[in-house]
Amino acid sequence: MFLFKLLLKNAFRHKLRTALTMVGLVVAICAFGLLRTIVDAWYAGVEGSSSTRLVTRSNISLTFSLPLNYGQRLRAVEGVRQVSWANWFGGVYVTERNFFPQFAVDPTTYLPLYPEYRLPEEQKLAFYRDRQGAIVGRKLADKFGWKVGDQIPLRGTIYPGTWTFNLRGIWDGAEAKTDESQLLMHWGYVNETIRLKSPRRADAVGVYIVGIDEPNNAALVGQRIDQLFANSLAETMTETEAAFQLSFVSMSEAILVAVRAVSLIIVVIIMAVMANTMTMTARERLAEYATLKALGFSPGFVVRLLFGESLMIAAIGGLAGVLLTLPLAAGFRSAVGTLFPVFQVSTLTMALQLAAALGVGAVAAAWPAWKMSRIDIVAGLRQI
Repeated sequence: MFLFKLLLKNAFRHKLRTALTMVGLVVAICAFGLLRTIVDAWYAGVEGSSSTRLVTRSNISLTFSLPLNYGQRLRAVEGVRQVSWANWFGGVYVTERNFFPQFAVDPTTYLPLYPEYRLPEEQKLAFYRDRQGAIVGRKLADKFGWKVGDQIPLRGTIYPGTWTFNLRGIWDGAEAKTDESQLLMHWGYVNETIRLKSPRRADAVGVYIVGIDEPNNAALVGQRIDQLFANSLAETMTETEAAFQLSFVSMSEAILVAVRAVSLIIVVIIMAVMANTMTMTARERLAEYATLKALGFSPGFVVRLLFGESLMIAAIGGLAGVLLTLPLAAGFRSAVGTLFPVFQVSTLTMALQLAAALGVGAVAAAWPAWKMSRIDIVAGLRQI
């Protein structure tokens, strides 16, 4: 307790200097945490993917469709448990700024493949029955203030025209990483409308979602599917849902590397600032440390004083930075809307923030502690 009180008094002997150092540390730790959370949010789709779902798409590009009759042939593949399909709709709600994912799906086969979407049974049945119905995630509904029974108008881009959907249900994610920012509608309704306007575009599927029995057989089942459609007019590429999501993330890999680099650079900068603070502190107390050694205190005691003071400042600043990151992340999440379907500060990120703060404190005190432990008593006392 005596040592703790001594460290506390030493840490705040120069209140302005300590306060400014802590402010810098808080800003650095907050920035480090937010940047790491952005990277985590980018990979949220990968982490939220299921190991029992495969995605089958055109081997040429995702923009090329597959025939609807592939569904029956997929069901016959060994290891396949269930098959559904989805098309990217790409409508605009009021303005282009209100972007959110929209998929035309086959409800009765699609929802069983996504048990993480917790939808009340009566809302699910209402969605099944209403061909013009739609369901949305809780986050999306809260953003626009939608409630069950509302009508949602979308201006078509891929599918021209004005489309109006009846909101029949709002799902909640089973876990925090479950995407709650999507809108799902009936593929059959969209397909029937398109058949009347542009028959050649009808009966086309963007991707097939394939449910399998055994995750360990994902590669084997995917190979069987692609072999089934080899040398056809529409060859396929089948991959796990995680790999499918990673293909989108990889497009912005350079950005993610830059974000990680910036987060580390911030920590290094504040480490230099903290080291300068501790060096100034040690230089000012040269005579005090020499007096302690003259009174019989060991060099190790002097080292503990400097390390303890530095770690105390780092711990207080780091803890404040972690606590401040939470409301900042909440504000950032509100500002970006549905750009990041899942945006939350993970336990790992908070642990890394604290570890970074303590690491800064330890490194900053290393050089001045080593110098003060080797100080000559006579030379030190001359500084009085």
